[in-house]
Amino acid sequence: MSTNTESVELVGDDVVGNVARAALFAALTGAFAYVSFPNPVSPVPVSLQVLGVFLAGIFLGPVWGGASIALYLVAGAAGVPVFAGGSAGLGSFVSYTAGYLWSYPLAAALVGAVVHGTSDLRDPGDVGLTRLVGGMVAGTVVIYALGTVGYAVVENGLVGAFAPSALARAFVVSALAFVPFEAVKIAAAVGVVRSDAAAAE
Repeated sequence: MSTNTESVELVGDDVVGNVARAALFAALTGAFAYVSFPNPVSPVPVSLQVLGVFLAGIFLGPVWGGASIALYLVAGAAGVPVFAGGSAGLGSFVSYTAGYLWSYPLAAALVGAVVHGTSDLRDPGDVGLTRLVGGMVAGTVVIYALGTVGYAVVENGLVGAFAPSALARAFVVSALAFVPFEAVKIAAAVGVVRSDAAAAE
């Protein structure tokens, strides 16, 4: 008796490819985190992590972009030195930078949603500049909002964090102090997208 066996594809090629790309952008975000320097008006350092968040949302879309940055956070929590300046561990999630870290998957997902909409993923090179920048600005708002709250909680405790004076100070040192740097990262992300599109032609 002959037996006819067929290979069974347990995981689709699309899923495997998306997981690989998510891991790639998680690693890229971790590499960007090593580009870090002090902010003279804030105890929170400036790093290129957010550029990785932007690019994950732009190139992977809302679902896999958010998953990529969630994977990045899991790696850092597990002790892989992928946070700002090569830091790692669970302590980062209760430090002055905690709010930023928690915001990153949400921001990547929002960037992806604005850039790609609710339809299938677009070629980022075909996305208009207004939509591209608008997505990153929306993501930045999420990062600043959670970053401000996280800073206020760490500095003042949960009870005092939401006092107007506490939030105002936190907003200055964890949001306003970073606006010029975020503008540079947005410009860099646009440059990456446009150069990638030009290279593909």
